[in-house]
Amino acid sequence: MNKLIIFLILVIGVGLQGCNSEFLDLTPDSEPNANDFYQTEEQFQQALNGAYQPLRSLVGESGYLMGEMRSDNTRYDYYAPDRGIHIIRRENIDDFLDDSQNQWTNDYFNNSYVGIARVNTILTRIENADFDQEAKDLIIGEAKFLRAYYYFNLVRYFGGVPLYLTEVTKEEEAFLPRASADEVYEVIIADANEAIAKLPAPSFPQNGRANKGSASTLLAKVYMTRQDFATAEPLLRSVTTMGYALLPNYGDVFRTSNKNSSESVFEIQFMMGDQGQQSMFIYWFAPKTNNVELITGVKSNTLNYGGWNVPTEDLMEAYEAGDSRKAASIGIAEGVIAEDGSFVIEAVKSSDGYTQPAGKVAKPFIRKYLNPHNRERNTDDNWPVYRYSDVLLSLAECLNENGKSSEALEFINQVRRRAGASLPAITTTDPTELRQVIAHERRVELAFENHRWHDLVRTGRAIEVMTAHGEEMKDRYNYIVDNAYTITAERLIFPIPYLEMQLNDQLTQNPGY
Repeated sequence: MNKLIIFLILVIGVGLQGCNSEFLDLTPDSEPNANDFYQTEEQFQQALNGAYQPLRSLVGESGYLMGEMRSDNTRYDYYAPDRGIHIIRRENIDDFLDDSQNQWTNDYFNNSYVGIARVNTILTRIENADFDQEAKDLIIGEAKFLRAYYYFNLVRYFGGVPLYLTEVTKEEEAFLPRASADEVYEVIIADANEAIAKLPAPSFPQNGRANKGSASTLLAKVYMTRQDFATAEPLLRSVTTMGYALLPNYGDVFRTSNKNSSESVFEIQFMMGDQGQQSMFIYWFAPKTNNVELITGVKSNTLNYGGWNVPTEDLMEAYEAGDSRKAASIGIAEGVIAEDGSFVIEAVKSSDGYTQPAGKVAKPFIRKYLNPHNRERNTDDNWPVYRYSDVLLSLAECLNENGKSSEALEFINQVRRRAGASLPAITTTDPTELRQVIAHERRVELAFENHRWHDLVRTGRAIEVMTAHGEEMKDRYNYIVDNAYTITAERLIFPIPYLEMQLNDQLTQNPGY
């Protein structure tokens, strides 16, 4: 673990956070001393909020770069005047040209370990605290969920990683060799099982904290990644009995008025305002332009931070006629290129049935995270991690892989009926055909929620799909270099950060980097 991270963890008392009943607050300006702090239930709850906080960083720029832009769902809006290293390294992730000094993949690695360190401090100290055991169990359950989640993402993105399971208090404890992927998964499974045992079932409206449904879904995802569909199936079935439900309208799922709704199994909490908890997804995903006001309602120049996670033509063509998910997920910014080369937005159009007029430039953008706000780069959108539609499609996949294809149909069609009354019901029970149907449904239902790359890797399709996608991108865009999209098995995980390799001589680099 980075010495700077260790220093910050020890000095600031692992980032203790304030909270209220509706959301997870960030750190107040004044911090208590860590040695005096871990005494009461309130203090442990505050520390637990601190363990949630790094989740915001994981779904920030690193999250969509690694989970969506690495896949065939999205690309970047190339802007020749800005060739800064922070721009190029984002593009490198999309083009499979990233290396161990990429700041965005490195940030993901480091922020995950910040969260793990905060969890470990809680788990190390809570047994000696003097308050009710029932309250302790709830805190332990949430902490174990978080640690399982952090390690699950690390092992999927980086392979085997160092396993820190207790509080680090000495420098010599901070430098561990990499555990194998199997060893990491053993810890994830144990933590998730304990979380399921200790956490309550969801109650509605939800408060944004992990519960039994969140932990069960996480563990099912782990088993699916391990190709153990038989063990994943009952976990997902149990989630269907916990009171979750699809909202009637797909687009409403992403409205800020429906945060933590009955469809939400787990989402990462943000809040606009001056507390430092705001999101700004729409500003990353809007086109690069001198003024994005026609999209956001707020005047803002996005040349420095917009133009990322742009929906690909292939994804846009994947939506069937009558699928409401396309217009709810993707918008079109229509305009012209000015004399200085900048894009001027003249109108915002629906992507459903859109035809580009002669003489106009059309730039698609993600509109799932477009909600009313009045300050630039200060929005109220949460980030969905697990939704009930994901549970239903995951259950359908498990049933199909477990030889129960006919039982899978109702769960697939439940999702499709919500997407559009005119969409035909799925009737095939051929396992191979149904596997393709489920992959398609997952792609359009969960687009731009950081699932696509993991789905491609998990199903063994990443090399084939992304090689074809790379050929298409090179044919379409002349700025993509010849050695981009050289995709091998080694490129299915990211490199261990260069600085970590320099600080810890027990680490080994992933092959190919």
